Amino acid sequence: MSEHSLVTRRASMWLLQSGIQKPSGGVSRFYQADRQQFRPVSNEITGYAAAGLVYLFKKTGERACMEAAVQTGWFLSREAWLEECATMPFEPGAEKVYFFDLGIISRGLLSLWRATRKREFFELAVLCARSMQRDFGNSLPFHPIILLPDKRPMNGGRGWSERPGCYQLKAAMAWSELAQAGCSDCREELFDDLLRVLLRNHSVFLDEAPDRERLMDRLHAYCYFLEGLLSAVGRPDCAQVLEAGIRRVSELLRQIRPVFVRSDVYAQLLRLRLYAAALGVATLDEAAAAEEAAELHSFQMNSPDVRLDGAFSFGKKAGRLMPFANPVSTIFAVQAVEMWSEWQDGRFRPDVGELI
Repeated sequence: MSEHSLVTRRASMWLLQSGIQKPSGGVSRFYQADRQQFRPVSNEITGYAAAGLVYLFKKTGERACMEAAVQTGWFLSREAWLEECATMPFEPGAEKVYFFDLGIISRGLLSLWRATRKREFFELAVLCARSMQRDFGNSLPFHPIILLPDKRPMNGGRGWSERPGCYQLKAAMAWSELAQAGCSDCREELFDDLLRVLLRNHSVFLDEAPDRERLMDRLHAYCYFLEGLLSAVGRPDCAQVLEAGIRRVSELLRQIRPVFVRSDVYAQLLRLRLYAAALGVATLDEAAAAEEAAELHSFQMNSPDVRLDGAFSFGKKAGRLMPFANPVSTIFAVQAVEMWSEWQDGRFRPDVGELI
């Protein structure tokens, strides 16, 4: 078995056997090893897991991955969705609803629908996208958070995820992808309108970080913006911003990583490089890509504890793995490693809809 295949299989076994996915189908935010504690189920993370498990089924042929993916869909449809509010909070029982989360969940359900053709998943993806359009205000960018039950905007947020910002573009990909899938009331113009505004103000997002660790967190979010640009790389202005953004993230990642580095930033950056090269936006920096792929391998956890073994750690501080076995970090890392292998073999195809 090749090295990248072993990485993928170990990661899939962790997702299936660690307990990170609950019997309900919902997926915990992460497992914290130093406390021996699974964090609460997150609807957003479950949406990521839906897409990730479908992807892993395609790569491994393991039927259990598809079965687990379907369970995420049932959970989102039958437990997480609030019919009386016509939206979905960030976790069961919460009052906060995030614009970003709804987009991620919608895209995860769309991946699941493509794989299964179960209409329930497509219909819920549309409902999430409608809530994004209807509930988060008329100005651009959108309110990041509303509060249930009356859906009033939450004001005074401190962190990047509690403020409007360029990262919202990745969530808006749900509108264009649903439109392409045949949803008549999910218009690509919604994505285009948000894109136009974010192209004007994205450059300040990284400058607003108060310190180096927070800047690493913002690199993760800024990569969401760059990922959203992949849907519009036919536009010269978007291609230019994407190419410059990849260079900037690469430089800052390497400056900050001796202190703190996130595995998902490595994964996002590597995927962006591969997509940009395959789409004709930028020449691939092979040496940088190879280094990022090698660094990603170092985040996969080795342990006799099934709750840890095969997972990817959230990050490193001062070169040491942090005790967080993170499902999204794992899914992003596996996809990046797989795509890097495909690039090396001449098999990589830049399907933007497949980007998790």
